[in-house]
Amino acid sequence: MVTKQGQASFVFIDNQKLTLEDVVQVARFHKKVELSDSTCEKIQRTRRIVEKFIEEERVVYGITTGLGDLCKVRIQKEHLNDLSKNIIMSHACGVGEPLCKEQVRAIMFAAVLNYSQGYSGLRLESVKTLVDMLNHGITPWTPSQGSVGYLTHMAHIALVMIGLGRAYYEGELMTGRQAMEKAGIPILSLEAKEGLSLVNGTVCMTGISALTVYDAINLAKWADIAGAMSFESLKGSYCAYDERIQKVKPFKGQAKVAKNLLSLIKGSEIAEKFKHYRVQDALSIRAIPQVHGACRDKIDHAREVVEIELNSATDNPLIFEDENGGISISSCNPHGESIALTMDMLAIAGAELAGISERRTARLVTADVSGLPPFLVKNSGLHTGFMIPQYAAASLVAENKVYTHPISVDSLTMSGFQEDHVSMGTPAALKANKVLKNTQKVIAIEMLTAAQALEFHHPLQLGEGTETIYQFIRRAIPSWDRDREFYIDLEKMISIVEKIDGIKQIEARIGNEL
Repeated sequence: MVTKQGQASFVFIDNQKLTLEDVVQVARFHKKVELSDSTCEKIQRTRRIVEKFIEEERVVYGITTGLGDLCKVRIQKEHLNDLSKNIIMSHACGVGEPLCKEQVRAIMFAAVLNYSQGYSGLRLESVKTLVDMLNHGITPWTPSQGSVGYLTHMAHIALVMIGLGRAYYEGELMTGRQAMEKAGIPILSLEAKEGLSLVNGTVCMTGISALTVYDAINLAKWADIAGAMSFESLKGSYCAYDERIQKVKPFKGQAKVAKNLLSLIKGSEIAEKFKHYRVQDALSIRAIPQVHGACRDKIDHAREVVEIELNSATDNPLIFEDENGGISISSCNPHGESIALTMDMLAIAGAELAGISERRTARLVTADVSGLPPFLVKNSGLHTGFMIPQYAAASLVAENKVYTHPISVDSLTMSGFQEDHVSMGTPAALKANKVLKNTQKVIAIEMLTAAQALEFHHPLQLGEGTETIYQFIRRAIPSWDRDREFYIDLEKMISIVEKIDGIKQIEARIGNEL
């Protein structure tokens, strides 16, 4: 939850359930993080149990033994700290382009939440170092590829904690040690179990997924707005959105989308004039509630899953108090099957929003079905108009089809057959994020195209919601009367869809949360 303390805003971690919005506030908007006294006490209490195990020289996986298939190797007490450092260095083997800064920050925040559950056994000093890095704007350089669900991303983050690796600080990429010293954060010397805990868990897939699901929620709203604009442009019949239709197929998302569409076109003279123009519309118009609604239901499910994972303890082993002074239980909460399956599903939902959007765009630019000028420009032939943006949308839709192949159904054996089934949850999250980014562009293309199509319906009044977004777009992008450099308009339109300012204006105008 975000609370105010003096003039500063904090996300305060204090035994409560945190949400996608909390992740976004920290990762994207750099809200500060603070641990409550009770959270600090939980972390310290569990650490004392770990130290008791070490003192007693118990055989405990990852604390006094090696990892994976090396769990049969006993590590001597004097080498336990070295083991933690070695784990971080050896696991930091990511490859490829780095994650964007907000994704890394989301992972770091998810890690803090994981350790704050009080079952991992890190020292409070180590958890606070992660918090300090977030609060001071240190973002470790973290390669995007190489994780089957955990390990590599957090290893690169943990490198910076111990003065290794690379990090961004105040806009510059530098060594991890330089970043920590410039920010005034002490370099850590890891102790027993800390290396394992820092690379373990589902925090990388969870952090990335949290941002992706949040964006998907807003993208579903933009999809409804785009659909309403195309509906008016194509002289659709709103009879298909009748409340009685939704009641006899009572999916929550379907009913919500139908209500949104009717709210967006309320007061439209175009919709009223052409309500009986066709016996029935094409599916890309008529089935908006069914298609967008199904996607919304899957996005809602994704939110539920990601928020459960966000508020879970996903380390291994987990440390519990008991009557004998504490117990370490080896299990597999780091397995990210729930996230992996969900993000594969979210990618499919995002691809469907793009697919039906591109079909509406195709109808808008095709004179034979739209009844509008070819490619939405008056002097077509001399001017190409909106012909090629639909090509771009089609390309993105085709690309999405590749990304929607499920990766969660795949698994390769690792670590000497000790890890013989992995979730692929992190690549599933990254893949879903790519689909959502593509879909933002496809919907932006539809909205820009529909805004141009609406020019040919003047002076008929638009709906309350569609008029609001039409004017919002026109303040940034003028109507098209002759060919000009199209990419400039597209960049502006994509920027609009990446934010929520336009959504807020529409919701205020129609008095309804989309």
